[in-house]
Amino acid sequence: MARVELQKVSKIYPGGIKAVDGIDLEVGDREFVVLVGPSGCGKSTTLRMIAGLEEISDGVIRIGDRVVNDVPPKNRDIAMVFQNYALYPHMSVYKNMAFALKLRKMPRAEIHQRVTQAAKTLDIEHLLDRKPKALSGGQRQRVAVGRAIVREPAAFLFDEPLSNLDAKLRVTTRAELKRLHQRLRTTTIYVTHDQEEAMTLGDRIVVMKDGLIQQADTPLVTYNQPTNRFVAGFIGMPPMNFFDGSLRGENGQLRFQEGSLPGKQAGQPGNGNDQVFADSQRLTLPDNGFNLDLSSLPSAVRTRLVGRIGTHVVLGIRPEHFHLRPGDNASAANALQVKINVVEPLGSNMDVYMSTNLHDYVVGRLEAQAGLVAGTAATVYVDVRKVHLFEPGETGMNLTLETWSPTQEPTHATA
Repeated sequence: MARVELQKVSKIYPGGIKAVDGIDLEVGDREFVVLVGPSGCGKSTTLRMIAGLEEISDGVIRIGDRVVNDVPPKNRDIAMVFQNYALYPHMSVYKNMAFALKLRKMPRAEIHQRVTQAAKTLDIEHLLDRKPKALSGGQRQRVAVGRAIVREPAAFLFDEPLSNLDAKLRVTTRAELKRLHQRLRTTTIYVTHDQEEAMTLGDRIVVMKDGLIQQADTPLVTYNQPTNRFVAGFIGMPPMNFFDGSLRGENGQLRFQEGSLPGKQAGQPGNGNDQVFADSQRLTLPDNGFNLDLSSLPSAVRTRLVGRIGTHVVLGIRPEHFHLRPGDNASAANALQVKINVVEPLGSNMDVYMSTNLHDYVVGRLEAQAGLVAGTAATVYVDVRKVHLFEPGETGMNLTLETWSPTQEPTHATA
């Protein structure tokens, strides 16, 4: 067991392509940390640098108390599980799991004890005599994990190990990996592009974009208190809805007025990618936009937002914070008139795709109810206590967090 620490680690490829940009990250002993982000964000490159499969361009990597910058992969005391399993097709499951131990010239009795124990842990004892071609995808993945377990490494590294499995098998294998970590308590770093996988597996999740760490925190803190707009839009499914607008002070009350950015593409999901419009186009506030009363926000948040009155801000509303009727969580004063475009029943809930006068793409995860029909008008209510307000731009800072202050420069969070 060991902690893993990265200090100002960078990776620059030929041509000046910066895949990882001076990140700081510490993974505690026995911790399960998930690196998550879109393709090209630098998460797999970071994992490969820890493994020694990629040379770092700058910075320091420590595993335990040892700097491993120049230590070859085989001497770093880590075990890596790949996306494609990387099993030897001509060897049985037993021989695949035992191979690394044989290279270490370990006694045969100890090899047998480790392999059989790992097979029992993973429920693959009955597969030890089979070749990989006779196994299902889930079974091959368990063999790959077993091959890592028998080495008893200081840390496990997983590079998108479930991406080749079908949806149902991904869920069951994910649960197996979680139980396995709870049993072994080995330091684990896991890479995925699937935010649901990250939320369910990690003790802590590290959200990356463009080679930078945007936020590193527990799953619930990351979901409920996203540092910036990118994190808010990336974590959560369906993703958070974003509305451009302005804060207004009316009769001592704080309100959000929906606005419009000329030239912004209509009908696109709120993924935060409006930096070009926010910088080059002027926000307008047409009379047909909605108004939202923000008096339900905590008083400390409202106090912090007073300094933003009259400026362009972005309102974020998660799909589950829309409701079909007012109540304890949603006030009648915060009703939005919408047009229903698509209804997707999910059992007890339904995803409803809607539009406002100024916004073509709004999704709500609402309580299931008959009678909502595409093409008709409806009223939805917002739980204002749960909304977020951001600075404009793809990584605009979350203005509703206590850590934000009017003088704070936008920065990328590190772990």
